[in-house]
Order: sequence, then structure tokens, then C-alpha cells
Amino acid sequence: MADFRIWSDEFAANGHLSKNHEFDQQAFGVNGENLSPALQWDGVPADAKSLALTVYDPDAPTGSGFWHWVVVNIPVETRSLPQNAGKADGSLLPAGALQLHNDYGSIGFGGAAPPRGDKPHRYIFRIHALTAEHLPLDITVTNAVARFMTHLNEIDSATYTGLYQLK
Repeated sequence: MADFRIWSDEFAANGHLSKNHEFDQQAFGVNGENLSPALQWDGVPADAKSLALTVYDPDAPTGSGFWHWVVVNIPVETRSLPQNAGKADGSLLPAGALQLHNDYGSIGFGGAAPPRGDKPHRYIFRIHALTAEHLPLDITVTNAVARFMTHLNEIDSATYTGLYQLK
């Protein structure tokens, strides 16, 4: 079996995300389309029972980074998500998958919005293979609790990083 890996055809590894992956919020000074990129993965460990997906910006000036997307309970047989799977209504996610609040305070994917003039920020897309078939979480849970449960049940993970900068 191949190594566990994740990728997107929308941007190269360590390449730049596009304007359509930018957040759309005047308060943050951005007006992108807030579309989550299409993602694919393979090499899921044979003993995995479900998957989770996180998107994290460790460069955000918060002292603890910024969580842009947290999805749990992705069926283990899933091997891709289409563009905009992170829209708030979750209609493009596989049945059973649960999106939680991102650090913007909204449900689903929150696009890139680094401070204007800052160095390029890293957006780390991580697919997690889990021992649990279903994490016992609901929409009221914070993404920190979901990430705790994800790490507690993790067998392996794979990452793919994109960059974004506002000049």
C-alpha cells in the first residue's frame, strides 16, 4: 500500500492558494470567495475506521495559530472532497461528516486572511486516520474538543501545505 498522503490539484505543495480560497469578510479586509479547495487522499491505514480533516494556520498572530476548518466523522472509504465541501450547510460533505466552528466563529471552512503585508502564512491541510468509527460529538462542541478527540484516536495523519499572503 502507498504511504498515507493528501493533495489538491488546485495548488502545488507549498504553493500559493488562490483568491477563491480567501475569506470573505470586510472586517478582515478580504473579499475572496471562501471556497475550500478540492482535496484527495490515498494510502489510508487499513485499520482506520473514520477520518477527520483539519486546516490550521500556525503563522496567525494569535499566540496559538488559527483553525480554519475542522471536520470529523468522515467515512473511512471517502478519498476526496470537492471544491466548496466546506460550505456552511455541509451539503457537499459525505453523509455523517460533521463540521465544527472554525476560529472565525462560523461553521465550515474559513478561508485565508493573513494580515496585509505579513509574510506568507502556511495553511496546513491534515487528514487524520482514526481508530474510532464515530467521534461522539455534535455541533455544540468546540473545535478544540474535536481536535483533542481526533488526536486521542489518531493512527496516522498526512499533511499538505499551501501558502497565502495579502500584499
